[in-house]
Amino acid sequence: MVTDRIVTIPNLLSVVRLALVPVFLWLVLWRREDELALLVLVVSGITDYLDGKLARKLNQTSALGAILDPVADRLFILAVVVGLWQRDIIPIWLAIVLPLRDVFLFSLVPFLRTRGFSSLPVHFLGKAATAALLYALPLLLLGDGVGTIAHLAEVFGWSFAIWGVALYWWAGVLYAFQVRRLMATTPRVTPDR
Repeated sequence: MVTDRIVTIPNLLSVVRLALVPVFLWLVLWRREDELALLVLVVSGITDYLDGKLARKLNQTSALGAILDPVADRLFILAVVVGLWQRDIIPIWLAIVLPLRDVFLFSLVPFLRTRGFSSLPVHFLGKAATAALLYALPLLLLGDGVGTIAHLAEVFGWSFAIWGVALYWWAGVLYAFQVRRLMATTPRVTPDR
């Protein structure tokens, strides 16, 4: 059951993840502390997993959490993409393709609002894409070194990145089809005056 509660353990975990975004950028761009930046990414991944799991287990799903979690995911992915691009770890095309999908989905929100919705529920494909990217990006950062571990991290990082980008866009196209179906089957909501 979704509640209007604000202070929940899952929401606090999402807020921690949001607070780690500038910390990651500071570590990766200005301090060049890759080990600490990787630790921040690991903590972000763990909190991302735990917030959803705890929300269901503790019955603390909330309307705020339904917004905070995907916003934290998107901001973290954007921050990592920008950080890795600035460090020349990933190419510009990847730094453009990932945020472009979110811009595309954001452009669908006005259509949703005409039908009384502000967002669509997250589906498994979107979660799988995010998970692949949350594996890919730290591995690519780890792969920016020398030696066998760095080489393996780079190979696995690019494998996850390619699958993650494909799934990310596939999920985006599916969301667009959901919006199209919603537009065709749901009557327009008239705003209260």
